[in-house]
Amino acid sequence: MPPIINNHNILVTGANGFIGRNLCAFLKEKGYFVRGAVRNNVCDIPGADEYVQMGDINEATNWQEALVGMDTVIHLAGRVHVMHEQAGEPVEAFRKVNVLGTECLARMAVKARVKRFIFASSVKVNGEGRENPYCESDIPAPEDAYGVSKMEAEQVLVYIANETGLEVVILRLPLVYGQGVKANFKSLIKMARSNLPLPFKGINNRRSFLYVGNLIDAISACIEHPKAAGETFLVSDGQDVSTADLISMIAGAMEERPCDYRGFGLLRPPRFTRGTRNDVGLFYLPPGILKALCKIIGKSEELEKLAGSLVVDSSKIRNLLGWKPPFTLEEGIRETVREYGKKNI
Repeated sequence: MPPIINNHNILVTGANGFIGRNLCAFLKEKGYFVRGAVRNNVCDIPGADEYVQMGDINEATNWQEALVGMDTVIHLAGRVHVMHEQAGEPVEAFRKVNVLGTECLARMAVKARVKRFIFASSVKVNGEGRENPYCESDIPAPEDAYGVSKMEAEQVLVYIANETGLEVVILRLPLVYGQGVKANFKSLIKMARSNLPLPFKGINNRRSFLYVGNLIDAISACIEHPKAAGETFLVSDGQDVSTADLISMIAGAMEERPCDYRGFGLLRPPRFTRGTRNDVGLFYLPPGILKALCKIIGKSEELEKLAGSLVVDSSKIRNLLGWKPPFTLEEGIRETVREYGKKNI
């Protein structure tokens, strides 16, 4: 049995993932007892007091050992994409992990007398993007198998909460970035540090992002705050930018350097100046031509992710829980690109 610390012993699923590693270290620093649930035998997660190997997540996963003594479950683990086309129907592959696996964990958590269940969902439950900001009261409109599975998992959790009294908190997340991020945001970093001209100057979209440091702070608020129980929150940095501006900010952050104060003879804290690459080589290409070229080379989906708007209204969590993101978008980008300064990615 783990020691009782402030009546909060926490199970983090997906503890060895990008978000999980950052979260475990943060929670440990705050004095929680942290048990990390991992798929395989991983024992190098900063902040995890214990590990439990779970294997595949589905409707038959046995969480009993992992849940012993736990007060809160933070469920980060899930299927993000189908690894192989021959894996069967994509929706069913997602449902097996994201819906049935989540239901299994929640029901066993009830039996283990867990008080609160925090579920990492996705803005894809709302949709794939639009000009107006998404909010929690919107009618869900997922457009792909992943979004459908997250919506159904949310519905299952609400049903279990109403049936049993389990305190469920749902967080719908936009693209999360930070040190160690992969996939789409890593591609943006590659673009920003390349010397190639980029045809995105004419893209006047708006997108919301979420720095991992802000996310784990929001999760911390949801662990503690009594008003979080039974709520769904959209979470973001609160600074929405165009793709062109984001690429320029990334490029500029890569060239930031401490100012030299030696000539002033003063003791001052270091500040940063931006290098010349914050005006990364963006040029204007008419959107119609850009779309046609991407269609020819089979990159229409990638362009939509870059050029489309996806904005979330995160005022609910700010107003109800009094939460404020501790990091600005600029600070989050700076920390994200720091590890890439001397790497080829």
